[in-house]
Amino acid sequence: MGGDIIAGTNMVDALKVFEQDPETEGIVLIGEVGGRAEEDAAEWIKDYRKRSAKPKPIAALVGGTHAPERRIMGHAGAWAARGEHLASEKYRILQDAGATMVDHPEKFGGVMKTLLSQSGRDVNKIAQHAADQQKRGYHTLRRRPSPTSRPTTNHWQKRSLIISPDQAAGPLDPYLKQVSGVTLSLDEAPKDAFYVGVTVDRTERQPCVRTAATTDVSQFRKRAKRFPYDWRSGPSDALVKEAIEHMQLDAAPPAAMAQMKGLIGTLAKMYKDREAVTLSGSVSIGEDGNLRLHKPSLVFQFDDAAYRSVKRQEDIHSLRQKEKEQPEEVDAEKDGIVFVKLQDPEANIGTLVNGAGLAMNTVDALRLHGGKATNFLDTGGKATSETVKKSFELILKDARVKVIFVNIFGGLTDGGMIAEGILLAFKEVDMKGVPVVVRIRGTNEEKGQKIIAESGLGLDAYDGFADAAQRVVELAESGRSG
Repeated sequence: MGGDIIAGTNMVDALKVFEQDPETEGIVLIGEVGGRAEEDAAEWIKDYRKRSAKPKPIAALVGGTHAPERRIMGHAGAWAARGEHLASEKYRILQDAGATMVDHPEKFGGVMKTLLSQSGRDVNKIAQHAADQQKRGYHTLRRRPSPTSRPTTNHWQKRSLIISPDQAAGPLDPYLKQVSGVTLSLDEAPKDAFYVGVTVDRTERQPCVRTAATTDVSQFRKRAKRFPYDWRSGPSDALVKEAIEHMQLDAAPPAAMAQMKGLIGTLAKMYKDREAVTLSGSVSIGEDGNLRLHKPSLVFQFDDAAYRSVKRQEDIHSLRQKEKEQPEEVDAEKDGIVFVKLQDPEANIGTLVNGAGLAMNTVDALRLHGGKATNFLDTGGKATSETVKKSFELILKDARVKVIFVNIFGGLTDGGMIAEGILLAFKEVDMKGVPVVVRIRGTNEEKGQKIIAESGLGLDAYDGFADAAQRVVELAESGRSG
């Protein structure tokens, strides 16, 4: 469905379409870290399997099992907010709902054939029908005009901006001053603190007030509740009252109750004014009966697309402390590449992948073959030869890398162009003797594989993931021992 925080179409929308479509015989679902789309899909699958006499088989995968927590993996949607299920938990939720789970996209074909056959459907007939449909060329009747110029920067790669609690105090101050009696405490929140925030409800595709009677990590997921509202009009008094009641502030002094209402209202206003994704923190009631918002607990996340496109919210964007980030990650952004350095000291496999979901999946699947990735790298769906070259430069800055795995799979990315980018890297980048294993599947895969095979560079080229991964791990181990 893509990684937009507010999706135009969600998984349940698509599942409903597939259920009614007479030409859909089976369903493949691919999820990832962040949001609740997979849990919503699991609830729909449970209901569907109960009410349907012959349900269409569903196979599923969830990427990001080994994604580092609190990191944005490739695009704005691939991040787990506080209390959201991790990828491994979503995997079990879908499995319990009746979906057949796989650990790599390459396995969907074989698994789906088996499921279709087991469900009493004619696999040969389905395959022939699919072949006939492709011959008709449904999507070749109208072609989009080619752009007259190529953009120099991949503006479609977005990332959200998360600022530190110390930095958050600045933007918050003019809003907090509007709520009489509420103070910003420098102390850590006590054990009996409450949680309050305004964030996005991805299921409802609206902002929401989110509250909990606890900040205890072990209880938070069960006790936190979302109260979605219309972004245009803001939260109503009735909704704010309901959100406060959920915090169980019955014994709180009247002043604290009024302050909580004001705090929620001003956070909602700041959320809209400053184009935020999440504004949250822990609050407690002081000995004087007034609310205290604890500065160390503040989580302020902003959508920086507004700044990147038309320079809105420049003062917020200026708070980003690039000097405290990984230099390679900052450098990668200039070329529209999303790079995340993984911190496992035993990792020794550099990865170069097109697409955030596949990049997460590559990191996960390498683990299944006994390998560990040094990085997550998404070249973007519209990678160029130059971005491929830049990707090699970024990966090779890490001394842990003993082998580089290029995993290209998809429709937007041209396999021939990727291959040319690899050759360009070998011509213009010091490869430091690091071996490269290439897997190219998708558009112009034959051309790409041929370029690699005939390069004379001794590159290992594969079209299957398992064989490629096995070779990568072999080279990594030999490089470690060498």
